[in-house]
Amino acid sequence: MSATNPQPGPYDPNQYGTPQPPGQPPQYPAGAGYPAAPPVYPGGPTGMPMQQSNGMGTAALVCGIIGLVCGITYFLWVFAIVLGILAIIFGAVGKGKASRGEAGNGGSATAGLVCGIVGMVIPAIYLLALDAALDSVF
Repeated sequence: MSATNPQPGPYDPNQYGTPQPPGQPPQYPAGAGYPAAPPVYPGGPTGMPMQQSNGMGTAALVCGIIGLVCGITYFLWVFAIVLGILAIIFGAVGKGKASRGEAGNGGSATAGLVCGIVGMVIPAIYLLALDAALDSVF
């Protein structure tokens, strides 16, 4: 080995040769300008915004409507009471989520709550009328 041409060490910056200059930026047609910037999300740097969960309000509305129909139909009064209770629970939870901003269907939750209450009251009226009729006969 000669002193004029030493071996490159493991940390020698010229070990792999001189770096090549960076390439030219892409050329765009005249008048095209720069490409569009990526979209900016309202969540900011923390990430995507929280997605709303509208399931409780929708479940309350479905249970309330079906419970109301079962309540109007006299022989399905048991289903009306069960579905009315479920609609009241789902409606109350859905209204709470809507008031906190976690859901966007507060109206559906309220409608389900009302339909569930009415769907439970109608069979109660039927049963009270039946009881009064049976008392007057016997």
